[in-house]
Amino acid sequence: MVVQINNRATPSPALAACCGPLQGLLAPKFFKALSDPRRVGLLIELAVSAGPRNVGEMAPCCPTDFSVVSRHLSALKDAGILKSEKKGREVFYEVDYQALTGALRQMADAIEACCPAAKQTKPRAKRAKRK
Repeated sequence: MVVQINNRATPSPALAACCGPLQGLLAPKFFKALSDPRRVGLLIELAVSAGPRNVGEMAPCCPTDFSVVSRHLSALKDAGILKSEKKGREVFYEVDYQALTGALRQMADAIEACCPAAKQTKPRAKRAKRK
């Protein structure tokens, strides 16, 4: 069965009842924020840092303008991946671990609940090595 999910397609009632939560969790803003390799690099940089960092501290990791780094961090924040705190004129960013892991867990749970193939997937047996 092929299901097209977009603004024009109306899912079947059975699919809507089963997979409605999945449609709400698969937010384009979240995936768009993570689709840029520079944003993923910034996320990793923040994840391994010892605490919140401002744009000036993050800019050296990216070969782009300061303003571009600021926009990338803002996009990650808008997607719920980072949180920020303003101190004076500076904004400090850090990974919002609780929100990020919660969103990923909810997506995984919704996929398992909605998709029959996900429920039936079993680990494959290791094949014997051929000599």
